[in-house]
Amino acid sequence: MDSIGVLMTCPMFGYLEKELEKRFKLLKPWHHSSFPEFLKSNSNSIRAVVGNTTIGADAEMINSLPKLEIVASYSVGLDKIDLRKCKEKGIRVTNTPDVLTDDVADLAIGLALAVFRRICECDRFVKNGMWKQNDYPLSTKFSGKVVGIIGLGRIGSAIAKRAEAFGCPVSYHSRSKKADTRYKYYPDILDLAANCQILIVSCSLTEETRHIVNREVIDALGPTGILINIGRGPHIDEPELVSALLDGRLGGAGLDVFENEPEVPEQLFGLENVVLVPHIGSDTVETSMAMADLVIKNLEAHFLNKPLLTPVI
Repeated sequence: MDSIGVLMTCPMFGYLEKELEKRFKLLKPWHHSSFPEFLKSNSNSIRAVVGNTTIGADAEMINSLPKLEIVASYSVGLDKIDLRKCKEKGIRVTNTPDVLTDDVADLAIGLALAVFRRICECDRFVKNGMWKQNDYPLSTKFSGKVVGIIGLGRIGSAIAKRAEAFGCPVSYHSRSKKADTRYKYYPDILDLAANCQILIVSCSLTEETRHIVNREVIDALGPTGILINIGRGPHIDEPELVSALLDGRLGGAGLDVFENEPEVPEQLFGLENVVLVPHIGSDTVETSMAMADLVIKNLEAHFLNKPLLTPVI
């Protein structure tokens, strides 16, 4: 398979890059000045694309690669891949579900704890020597808070399980009610927001869920509510979120993702009730290696005419 051209859309996990180079003819366009020109000059040799949450495979890329057979996403999310175009052209698509579920769910709870207990602010308080002058002000209890989850898929269910361990009542909103869950279902997201103290976004990004958390939802959550986003940045209307935090209409936020990564609204930097992390939901050594292995196994399976491990299309 070392003659098969595989395009990696942007720098990713070093282990993935090295393992792909061992098996395929790996093409890395970031070493070239023009991405479109690179695609044009290599269009007939690229049979696979490996993308991620930064660059996947849009319609323009897909149309420019006549030999493309498969797109393997180094991510569970599919919003960077034009699935309709892939179906139209018979291109297979895979992603990396399950292996990252625990890490992302862990981070969601970690962000909630950090916001309520002001962990980041406390860290700075000690490191800046301020503890010698004053005690840190009281924070807010996390255990027992009512948790609302937008999207009760693999990750949402894992978050719910963790929240229950903290004694938190759990409810959720999704396109339809889940038959196999005991959690309370809200068909209207405004009702969910109005009846929880922590609102966690964990759904897939689609046109339907883009800005699913808007001004109305934020206002329903209210000045004592906390918003956690480990989904995708565009799930939240970011200017409305910033406005609500600055105005005190929202109690706080823990954000792993943003609308225009890596750009983050600077108005959030000085807020003590906001915790920001750089899209690290699945970024542990263990999970990154498991995701990389899954990408590689899917590519190998495809080119050996074997069943894909995690097919999307």
